[in-house]
Amino acid sequence: MILALSLACFPACRAVGQGPTPQTTLDGPQGGRIVFGAVAGATTQPAAMAKVLGGVQAQCGEKPQIGRVFRFRGTNSVGVFFSVTNHPQGGRQVAGLVIASATGPGQVEAALLTDEAASFGRTVNPMLRHLFGVWNPDARAASAGPGPASAPVPALHKVTLPDRTACVGLPSGWQVDPKSGGGTMLIHGPQGEVVILNSMFLAQDPRGPAYRNAQRMGMRPLRGTVIFPADADLVKNFGPIIEQLSRAKGFVPASLGIDFAEPLPSPPPGWALDGARYALATGQIDPDGKGMQRMFRVIGAAAPDRYGDFSFHDFVAYFPRAGAAEANAIAGAVFSSFQVDFALVAQRASAEAAPHIARLKQVDAAQRQAVQANAARIIGNINQIGANATARMNAVGAANDAQHAQWRAGQDANARNGQGFSNYLLDQTVVQDNNLRGTGTVGHGTVWNATADALVKADPRRFEYVDMPNYWRGTDYRP
Repeated sequence: MILALSLACFPACRAVGQGPTPQTTLDGPQGGRIVFGAVAGATTQPAAMAKVLGGVQAQCGEKPQIGRVFRFRGTNSVGVFFSVTNHPQGGRQVAGLVIASATGPGQVEAALLTDEAASFGRTVNPMLRHLFGVWNPDARAASAGPGPASAPVPALHKVTLPDRTACVGLPSGWQVDPKSGGGTMLIHGPQGEVVILNSMFLAQDPRGPAYRNAQRMGMRPLRGTVIFPADADLVKNFGPIIEQLSRAKGFVPASLGIDFAEPLPSPPPGWALDGARYALATGQIDPDGKGMQRMFRVIGAAAPDRYGDFSFHDFVAYFPRAGAAEANAIAGAVFSSFQVDFALVAQRASAEAAPHIARLKQVDAAQRQAVQANAARIIGNINQIGANATARMNAVGAANDAQHAQWRAGQDANARNGQGFSNYLLDQTVVQDNNLRGTGTVGHGTVWNATADALVKADPRRFEYVDMPNYWRGTDYRP
């Protein structure tokens, strides 16, 4: 079990019983394991933390991956989050928090909170509240979490979205808006509080290829896209980033002030994205010109792709009436309890997109059919135009042929008449021989009138006169 694993990862606690506070082991109220007490041989907070983390390494078989050391506001305690793989326990992923506090000259006490990595984001705040309820190494210790000053955290009850893509712990009287879904939550508190968890904004690095190419082609970014350097320091640019995210939603804060900001190297694993950078900030904001509100905010920047495209992820809480300590305590607890089922989010997104994709495919197919039909119509029109042109050409050719035939007939008639008149003037006659040279063939000849009369009188069956209409072309006349 992971509780035994958490205890096994804290061998240094075998020696802490020698100090002022004996080693104490507690089960977390919602899971996890708590071990606290004095650290023998450690006279400073760094030394105590190093001993505890060294024990974790010895028991788990690898060096823990640690975050940035932070100080609990209003106390003399420091802490650091870590993650480690417990190889002797079959490679289980463990997350934890080490806390060290100087209790006097040369005296240091430490606490270790551990749980399975998948559950730690949900159980760490309940463990902190339980720990500080029984362990008070510093009389000024009043913080239940890292970062800005906070007050005691109220009890939370778990709320799961209807689509089961995310869950969160909420104080009594707080409600999740029905519009929530897809791994994103909109939450309303009884005093006008508003919490928005896991709001995503598309972003482009102005130095990236995608943005530069779009600028060269005169294209504008998609509406709502944030243009910001992907490697910008989130802490130093918290204000400008908030303004850019606000503009992406169509408004600009009337006023904004950042009181505290720091990197968040170990965000709750329930909603942290691989490769993303996070920063935490608190302050005041007037989002709509109606007055200042307390603000608790975490912003993450995902790693950009090769084109310079990436995304910002925003977790924000607004408190119009609460003080800073109360707002930070509630927001910190709610944020830490938030968990997203990223696989289910992707699955549901694909399912929701499927009808739209199918519709787009239908529209594309219809457009293709329309284009093909239009192309066929155009080709048909072109073919008809060609056929009409061919018909006109044929008609013109036929008319020309008829005209030429008429002209040739006229010329032929003129030539026949001319030949007949010439024969009349020359006293000649065209005679037909029905047995030319005894071969039985028919032939024509033009002879003197006297010769023609003599031939016809001598043998009228063989010879006969030829009238002008029966002249042979090329024999009796030349056109």
